[in-house]
Amino acid sequence: MGDVLCEPGDRIRHVLFPIDGFISLITPTAGAAALELGIVGNEGMLGISLMLGVKVARLRGLVQGAGRAWRVEGATFVREFERSWALRRVLNRYLYVTLVQLAQSATCTRFHTIDARLARWLLLTRDRAHANNFAITHQFLSYMLGVRRAGITQAASALQRQKYIRYRRGNVLILNGRGLEAVACSCYAAGKETYKSLMGHRL
Repeated sequence: MGDVLCEPGDRIRHVLFPIDGFISLITPTAGAAALELGIVGNEGMLGISLMLGVKVARLRGLVQGAGRAWRVEGATFVREFERSWALRRVLNRYLYVTLVQLAQSATCTRFHTIDARLARWLLLTRDRAHANNFAITHQFLSYMLGVRRAGITQAASALQRQKYIRYRRGNVLILNGRGLEAVACSCYAAGKETYKSLMGHRL
């Protein structure tokens, strides 16, 4: 957790397919600020721009959940992608799902409350961690959601008072997923439905 896999401007030498970890896609801004735009778990891959012939990363890839991943050399991936119709079909659909996720993140950041965004992020992380319990700090959450730490503390406290989550010493336990889904903005449900309709199964 915390390892940086790529930075904007880096040449993409490998693609990664997470097995049981997950990776945040982050756009750095001026100074220390940054904003998470998407999460990659075992439903996807890091390095999708190679599918478009672009060999340079445009986002930071940060390990948010420690785990294993398959790593394939970029040239090998491109060769197999061009050779296999079945692989192209699946990954083109995943590329579209990723674009939808990025658009939803932008909309969410601009128009939705911190409470709704935090609930959505916790659900997205749960889906990719395949667990209701994971490590995270208020500081890291504020970094991910692009808001002040005080705002995260207030939102997390509200979710805890409603017994949707329990937060202790950098660990979050989701107690009531349905409750979180009720708090989360419509972006979460829309994203899951897009994935299911295009990829043929749920996250």
